[in-house]
Amino acid sequence: MNHIKNERAKETIMHAAAEFISEESNRQSLVTVTNIDIRNKGKDVYIMVTVLPEDKAEIALLFLNRKKRAMRDFLKKKISLRVLPFFHFELDYGEKNRQRIDQIIYTEDQKDSPFDE
Repeated sequence: MNHIKNERAKETIMHAAAEFISEESNRQSLVTVTNIDIRNKGKDVYIMVTVLPEDKAEIALLFLNRKKRAMRDFLKKKISLRVLPFFHFELDYGEKNRQRIDQIIYTEDQKDSPFDE
């Protein structure tokens, strides 16, 4: 049962965080919430994001870290949690690695294609 509550909280926080970022963003880069990691018994929430274009990632991360307090206030109004957590933003390198693996597999599949001959 606790697992279901944890997943529900993750999903709720993920959607609310994405809404906050959408409202606060200056639209110079596309910031996507890809995962939520709840730690320390729900007191800390790590929000994993990807940023396009990739060269704007550090700037977007600085922006998000400056807006942590505003995000906490926003989520306080949007969702009801027993403990309102502290938020931390991180770049999701796992998603980048997955995309790179997909690209390598696609390239290898194209090399092995019988239609190339």
